[in-house]
Amino acid sequence: MSHIHACRFVYNHSLEQKIRAYEQNGKRLSCFDLNNQLPALKVEHPWLADINSQSLQYANRNLDNAFTRFFREKKGFPKFRSKKNPVQSFQVPQHYRVEFESNRVKLPKIGDVKTILHRKFTGKVKYATI
Repeated sequence: MSHIHACRFVYNHSLEQKIRAYEQNGKRLSCFDLNNQLPALKVEHPWLADINSQSLQYANRNLDNAFTRFFREKKGFPKFRSKKNPVQSFQVPQHYRVEFESNRVKLPKIGDVKTILHRKFTGKVKYATI
């Protein structure tokens, strides 16, 4: 659960930073700029150090994709994520393992998670969405 809360926190913090930078300087922050701010954010909020850093970076990537959709497709300005939304997720881009025999998924900094795997899949898995 803390991974979901941390990714939502980083997404909302980055959205606030992007809005503030544009209002004050007319400057756009890229995903790279936001990822460079993560170590300082971890010092400010030590509980973020317990979370997989790549999941936090993926939260910034999701925000960047939301802005891309806003500017290209006019899909609506990105909104702050709410705790009360029943659909919440985070991504794990690497260092996870799916074990079909024991119906478990091993996630970094979380450990084994019991799952229900309905069928085996083949191919290269790029990232896992939890």
